[in-house]
Amino acid sequence: MTDEKKPEWFEPEKADSFSSVVKPGVSGVNADRPAAKAGRFVKKRNTPSLDPATLADEIKTGGRTALAKGITLIESNAEHDFHTAQTLLHKLLPESGRSIRIGITGVPGAGKSTFIESFGSYLCDRGHKVAVLAVDPTSSLTGGSILGDKTRMEKLARNPRAFIRPSPSGGKLGGVHRKTRETMLLCEAAGFDVILVETVGVGQSEVIVRDMVDFFMLLVLTGAGDELQGMKKGIMELADAVIVNKADGPNEQSAKKTKEEYNRILHFLQPATKGWQTAAMTSSAIQNSGIDEIWETITAFEQFTKKSGIFGERRRLQTKEWLNDMIIDQLQMNFFNNPAIKNLLPKVENEVISGNRPVASGVDELFKAFFEAKNKLSDLDSFSLL
Repeated sequence: MTDEKKPEWFEPEKADSFSSVVKPGVSGVNADRPAAKAGRFVKKRNTPSLDPATLADEIKTGGRTALAKGITLIESNAEHDFHTAQTLLHKLLPESGRSIRIGITGVPGAGKSTFIESFGSYLCDRGHKVAVLAVDPTSSLTGGSILGDKTRMEKLARNPRAFIRPSPSGGKLGGVHRKTRETMLLCEAAGFDVILVETVGVGQSEVIVRDMVDFFMLLVLTGAGDELQGMKKGIMELADAVIVNKADGPNEQSAKKTKEEYNRILHFLQPATKGWQTAAMTSSAIQNSGIDEIWETITAFEQFTKKSGIFGERRRLQTKEWLNDMIIDQLQMNFFNNPAIKNLLPKVENEVISGNRPVASGVDELFKAFFEAKNKLSDLDSFSLL
């Protein structure tokens, strides 16, 4: 090993050194560090706070480690990380917005991860830098996630032009992490020109992904019974393209038939994007067939919407929606973190659950307590200024 610092990005022809970088292990026990006593844990030392200006500069130059640190920072729920994260975003905003954002959803088992690996590898081979924001479902019981997308996309994870970031959904309605929008901005500032957002699965509650991407793609299967029975009109009307996946082997002819059925249905539905006719296509991620046609469709969509002004208008409306979502999140956080609410909520919950009180009455009492606490705090602040 040498002390020479390795570059954050590797040239494609030198990609062999990308996936296997050996780091020195522990050679001995540090005498200065106290050994852990039996039955006790050694308290971790406080890590130094991140400098947002330095981190922003490293992200702009394509630093993968800096990008990962930045995403971890904005995903943090710790109160002391909030202002640092916002400073970082403010410095990177001018460098963001220069990508095509693609949302990918589909029924479980539709092959989303395999498709993304094939699609992402195809784009990397064409000179693009691809960021994959894969959202894993969070357990409602344990609060944990598997975060196994890097394992499922092993080939793409080793590609020096790709960046995969699995994140827990956190139980967020819509199946995407609440910080996904901010993560996209960081990836764009790092030079990624294609952002792929994979959701946890298809469902009526996951339409929120439509409000953060430019192009929305729905992956479906064939040969699994009545395809029309399984269609959700709400999801279909949000899709800019329907991909009949796994169109290979004995399933190829059936996939073509399914594509025709979807195209007939799509003809009668309101298009997701004004002036753009949503169409169904077939693909096979294993055989890499249909991938080029899908990218040509996305490119044509981008050109059409930018020329008509729909692309910019959709981005502006999405930013407005983002603002509204953040206001709701902030109000919710302030409400439940209020000391008066923390003291009163268990009592109201017990009364409502036991059936001794209407729900609306309990909500009304909680809000009265919240505003009274806010008014008292405001009066104290005014008194301190006198």
